[in-house]
Amino acid sequence: MRSVIIHNPLSGFGSDAIFEFERALVHAGDECTFRALAPDFVADGAVGDVDGFDICVLSGGDGTVTGLLYALRNRGVPVCVFPSGTANLLFANIGNAPEPAALARACRVGHTATVDLGEIVWKDESGMEHVKGFGLMSGTGFDAQLMEAALPNKAAMGQAAYFAAAFANPRPAVEEFTIVVDGQEYHRRGISCMVADNAMIQGDIQIVPDCRMDDGLLDVIVIETQDAAQVLRPLFFGIVDKTGKSIGRPHLEAFRGREITVRTENPVPLEVDGDVVSSGVTEYRARVLPSVCDIVVDSMSSYHSSSDVPARFADADEIAFPKE
Repeated sequence: MRSVIIHNPLSGFGSDAIFEFERALVHAGDECTFRALAPDFVADGAVGDVDGFDICVLSGGDGTVTGLLYALRNRGVPVCVFPSGTANLLFANIGNAPEPAALARACRVGHTATVDLGEIVWKDESGMEHVKGFGLMSGTGFDAQLMEAALPNKAAMGQAAYFAAAFANPRPAVEEFTIVVDGQEYHRRGISCMVADNAMIQGDIQIVPDCRMDDGLLDVIVIETQDAAQVLRPLFFGIVDKTGKSIGRPHLEAFRGREITVRTENPVPLEVDGDVVSSGVTEYRARVLPSVCDIVVDSMSSYHSSSDVPARFADADEIAFPKE
C-alpha cells in the first residue's frame, strides 16, 4: 500500500497521535510519505501529487482538513480524516472510531463513502471575489464574531474559548437577512445566518435534524434571538434530544436547498468552518457540490454501508475482514 499523510503540526494541541497512527498503518513492504504543512501552505499544492497513492490521510483541524478535501474534490482518491485539531467536528460527523490503530485498520480495509462538500463565494472589503470549500458550517454574524473573539484564547482554553467569547458579548447585533434558497426568498431577523453541510456539534448534538453530507443538500440555519445566553438553549435541549426531532430547537429556523444566497444591509464578519475569512461582507453565495469526495469509513460510521467487498490491504491475522 502506498499512502501519504498530510499533517498540519500547528493544529490542536500538538498531539503525537498521528505518529502512532502511522506506525499502525504501515506494514512490511508498504510505502508511506509523511508531509508536514508549512504555516503558509497552499491546499492545491499540498495535494497535487496524491493521485499516485492508494490513500491520502488528512491530519489537522477542521479548517485545514476541509480546505484540503476541497482541493481533492473529484479526484477519486480515498481520503481518511484524522482528528488533530481542537474540536474535530468533521471527524465527529463522519463517526469513525477515534483510536489511531482503529483508523489505521479502516484505511487498510478501505471501505469508503461518497460525500458532498459545500462551496461558498463572497467579496471582501476591496471587492475581490473569493471561493472556498467547506464541510461543516459557514456563515455571517454572531458565529463569526465568536470565532474571531475566541482566537487569542483558543490555544490555551480549547473549546471553552468560544463560551467565554459568547458571554463577553451578551447582546450581539440583530441583522436583517435576505435568504434565497433555490430561488425562494425569505426575510428573517437574527444574530446569525449559517449554511451547513454537517450540523452535529460537541456532545453529538444535531443543531438541525437529518443534516447529512450525502444528501445533495445544504441546510440554512438562522439564529433568531438577540440574547447570547439564549443561544445556549438549543444546546440544553440537545442534551435530552440529540437529533432535534422530538422537542426541536428554540430560537433556530432552518431551510434546505442546493443553492443559497444570504444578504445583509450592514457588513458582518464571515467564517468558514471556524476560520474568520472576512471582517465584513454584505452577501455570500453557497452551493452544494454533490458526491465529490470518497472518505474512509468504518462500521461505527453512519455513512458505512453493509458490504461483502473484501478488504483492500488488510492482513487476516490483524483485521477480521476477508482477504482478497
